[in-house]
Amino acid sequence: MISRGGARRAVAAVVGPCWLFGCAATPLTADAPRIVKEMALAPYDIREDCVRLAQGDRLDYTFDATEPVTFELRYREDAAALSPIARGPVRSDGGVYQAPFAREFCLVWEAGPAGALVDYRLRLRPPAR
Repeated sequence: MISRGGARRAVAAVVGPCWLFGCAATPLTADAPRIVKEMALAPYDIREDCVRLAQGDRLDYTFDATEPVTFELRYREDAAALSPIARGPVRSDGGVYQAPFAREFCLVWEAGPAGALVDYRLRLRPPAR
C-alpha cells in the first residue's frame, strides 16, 4: 500500500534509469528482484526503469499508483519506440513479458494532472525449459 504522507513531488523531464539507480546500478537478476517504493511523479511527469533482457527471459512486473498513470513496456528499434504493452490510465497492473529477442526494455510511467506515487516490483525469470 502506498502512503501519501510526506512525499516530495519531483520536478523532472524524461529521465533514464540513472535517475533511479545511478549509472552503476546492479543489473536485474533472478536472485534479486528490484523493489521501488513511492517513486514520485509530478503532474505530467515521466519516469522509466530500463532492464537488459536476453532472448527468452521473462520480466515479471507489478505496480500500484496512488493516482491513474499511463504505463508502457517499450524498446527501441532504430529511431522508433515500440510498445508491446501499453495501459492507461490505470492505478495498477502486472504481468510477465517474455523477451522475443535480446534488448533493453523500459518500463515507463506517465502521470496525469494529479501526479502520483508509484510502488513497483521487477523480477527476472530465466527462460522456461
